[in-house]
Amino acid sequence: MWGSDRLGADRHTLARSARAVLSIKAGKISSAMLLRKLGNYSRKNRLYQTFRELGRVVRTVFLLRYISELDLREQITATTNKVEAYNGFAKWVFFGGEGVIADNDPEEQEKVIKYNDLVANALVFQNVADQTRALREQMAEGHPVTREDVAVLSPYMTGYIKRFGDYVLDFKATPQPLESVLAL
Repeated sequence: MWGSDRLGADRHTLARSARAVLSIKAGKISSAMLLRKLGNYSRKNRLYQTFRELGRVVRTVFLLRYISELDLREQITATTNKVEAYNGFAKWVFFGGEGVIADNDPEEQEKVIKYNDLVANALVFQNVADQTRALREQMAEGHPVTREDVAVLSPYMTGYIKRFGDYVLDFKATPQPLESVLAL
């Protein structure tokens, strides 16, 4: 379908999309019915066609923005790199099995993921605390520390961590307070 025929079809699809969205907001369509209608993936289903076309429009608008806006591309790349760095760190932290969860029970799998995330976040917190203390010591010795210096630091350091070492907890020891602001 090309030209005015395609444009007319797109207008009808967008009008159906708008009606569907308004019906959902007004509560006239239940979520169960919506999922049932969308769940059969029938190409004849008008609601399925409507949401498919709406998804295509949203994807096209995003791709046009991505192509035309350098700042958006840089932001997406930077964010993706941060997420991948954390995922690599969490995989490194994973105790044994090289990131493979051996249990088929969904509850046990969820526990393993959550516990690994907890350990990874605790290590990130300790790395930041250690880095902050080292920066304060450098500043106290008269070495200048700039924002640019801090910007290249990563909380995902692994060199000093003994993954399978002995960890002794002293519940009577009081941790040093953390100062939340590092004056640069």
